[in-house]
This record gives sequence, structure tokens and C-alpha cells, in this order.
Amino acid sequence: MGQGPETSSIVNGLSVDVEDYYQVQALEKAYTRANWDSYPSRVDRNTKAILDIFAASKVKGTFFTLGWIAERNPGTIRAIVAGGHELASHGYCHYRVDSQTPEEFRADIRRTKAILEDIGGVEVRGYRAATFSVGAATPWAWPVLEEEGYRYSSSIYPVARDNYSNPDAPRAVYKPAGTTSLIEVPIATVRVGAKNYPAGGGGYFRLLPYAMSRAALRRINRRDRLPAVFYIHPWEVDPDQPRPSGVSAKSRFRHYTNLAKTGERLGRLTRDFRWDRMDSIFLDGSSERAPTQTRNAAA
Repeated sequence: MGQGPETSSIVNGLSVDVEDYYQVQALEKAYTRANWDSYPSRVDRNTKAILDIFAASKVKGTFFTLGWIAERNPGTIRAIVAGGHELASHGYCHYRVDSQTPEEFRADIRRTKAILEDIGGVEVRGYRAATFSVGAATPWAWPVLEEEGYRYSSSIYPVARDNYSNPDAPRAVYKPAGTTSLIEVPIATVRVGAKNYPAGGGGYFRLLPYAMSRAALRRINRRDRLPAVFYIHPWEVDPDQPRPSGVSAKSRFRHYTNLAKTGERLGRLTRDFRWDRMDSIFLDGSSERAPTQTRNAAA
């Protein structure tokens, strides 16, 4: 059992990437984009399960949502907003940023912002790239986000991994080169020696013992004096989701391990630390945090 929220004055960023189980990049060979509408959707029930976990712990979070999902599940969007959570953009259709031209990216984020704001009735200020695909190859993405009315991005996970890799990006909030006021808010990592280790959720939260996640976040708050940004997906609390054939052993291990345990772990996490919406912490200043840095080169 957890011992209650950390006594640190630092409030951490709690976030959800709202996408369905068939939209995960690791499963794209099993679930083709052209057939998305033919797969049984589970995102509404799973997102509401997370909303219930947050409500039980009396915490608020940010829901980075696909425009494609919002169009088909407007009730889910309204439930997010009604719960007092931040509604933010995850792009329209889970296309990687580094697979788009600047013009395609601009059209994508403009379209998604309009969809979410129309359904949710609130301003959308935050953005998170599919599979953390903003980085050294896409320095133009941040200025485009700023021009399209976004105030922050949370699109960098500064660790080395096959699907995304920005291990040399800053670990704390920074202002990317080419922007005036937009900030980048990286996912939480722990620095040991010359290497960053993941601490902000995703598969690592499911695959590793909960005690490791808790210790990592405590270290970030207490030693680094930084707010940690954590993320999860609705499908991660759904052990009953379909399991298609043709998925590699590696992808099966990453995607399905410990799904039955994740809801309980998420509940513990929301009770063991202080949490809030991303915009409240990083734009409106409700949390103690390190000063924003300026990044002179693309991450």
C-alpha cells in the first residue's frame, strides 16, 4: 500500500494518450489503418475506466486525444471535459510527425485542434506527437505548432529506443529553437551517469515492478526538484482486448504484459504522488518547477 502523496511541493503532470488498441504503431501490421473502422472499438469504456481511477483519487490530468477518435466518440470527449481534465491534441490519425511534410503536419494539427475544440467546447493548448516522433529530423514542427495556436508540446521522451530516440534532449521543460513562447515538456526520465532511463510510463510502467516507477518519480521530485510527466493509454487497462495473430513475440510482450495489473497500479500512482493537468502546471504555474530553458539547437 502507498503511504499517501509525496510531501514535496512539486506537482507532477498526469497524462493519457487517447487512442484505441488497434492504433498502436507496434501492431500496425495486424491492424491496418484502412480497416480501423471495422475493428471493435474499446476506447470509450477504457477511457472512462481511467476517468474513474482519477476521480477516485481526486486528481486531474491531460488527455491527448486523436481527432479520429473524437469524431467517433464525442461522448468520451465531453466526459473528459466534464471531469475537469485538460483536452489536448494527439494529432488526427496517429501519423508520425517525421513521416509528414511541414504542410501535411500543419493541416493535421489545425484539423485536430478544430475538431477537439468544437466537440469539447474548450481551448486546446497542448500537443503530443504520435510515438514521440518530434526531434532532430523535424525542427520545423515546434514553430508550426506555435503558429497554429498551441502553447506547449509534450512530444519528447529523452531515452534511446527503437521507435523513438532523443536521448540527448533536455530532461526539463525548455523552449525549442525557432519558437517565441511555445515550450516542450519532456516525459520523465532518471539520469544515471551519462544515460537517461525511462520513468514516465508507457510500457515501462507495466513491464517493471511498481516499486521501480515509484522510486524513479520520488528521485525526480526530491533530488532533481523537477515535476515528472507520466503518460498511459486507455488500452493499457484492458486485458480483454482482442489479440490478433501475426504479431511478433517482441510486440506481444511489449503490448500485452501485465495489462490486468495496470489499473490497480495506476490507482496507486495517483495516490502516491501529487498530480494535475499539464496546462495548470506548465502554463499556469500551479507547481514548483525549474525555470524554462532555451534550446539553441533542435532536440
